[in-house]
Order: sequence, then C-alpha cells, then structure tokens
Amino acid sequence: MPLALYALAVATFAIGTTEFVVVGLIPGIAADLSVSLPSAGLLVSLYALSITLGTPIFSALTGSLARRELAIALMVVFTACNLSAALAPGYGTLLLSRIVMAVAHGVQCRRWLIRTRRPPLKN
Repeated sequence: MPLALYALAVATFAIGTTEFVVVGLIPGIAADLSVSLPSAGLLVSLYALSITLGTPIFSALTGSLARRELAIALMVVFTACNLSAALAPGYGTLLLSRIVMAVAHGVQCRRWLIRTRRPPLKN
C-alpha cells in the first residue's frame, strides 16, 4: 500500500480518537481541573459546535490553498493542539486547544470527503 494511505489511516484514527476519548475522561478532568461536571462536559459539546460552525468558514477561507500543504498544516495544528491539551495547566487552555483542534478536524475531514467523492480521471 502507498505510504500516503497509511498516513491517512493514522490521521483518521487520531482525529476520531481525539473527538470521543474525552467522554470517558470527563469525571477525571472535572476533578483534576476543579470544575463542575457540566463544565467539563463542554469540552465535548463545544468541540462539536466548533466543528459545526468553524468548518464552513475555514473551508471557504482555505479553499484556494494547495491540498497537500493544507493537509500537512492542518495535521500540524491538530497535533500542536493535542499537545497543548495534554499539557494544559487549566480549563481555559484545555478548552481553547480543543476548539482550535475541532476546526482543524472539520476542515481536514471535509477535504478528505471531497477528495474521495471525486470521480476518477479518465485516461
């Protein structure tokens, strides 16, 4: 298999895991950061809302950029936000990291969906 396919599989796994793994960690996050359970739950809700609102806006803004460079940039942002979230000293930093991460997630997934929906070129 081509190396690009492996990279796509790893990126898809990372994005999917990042979105949903927080759900099981909410009680621990709430306790560690001294916030209420509903506040910790916002880490999931605002992630989803950020995808919903941010994806169309940032997709339009980045539509003219080269696909390869944009994909790399989005995964760099996504990785940096994951590291920032992992090392977040407080709730605000964690929430901001997840919001930016969600927008990168949405734009990246949208581009993957568009790419896979295109008909193959005829020779």
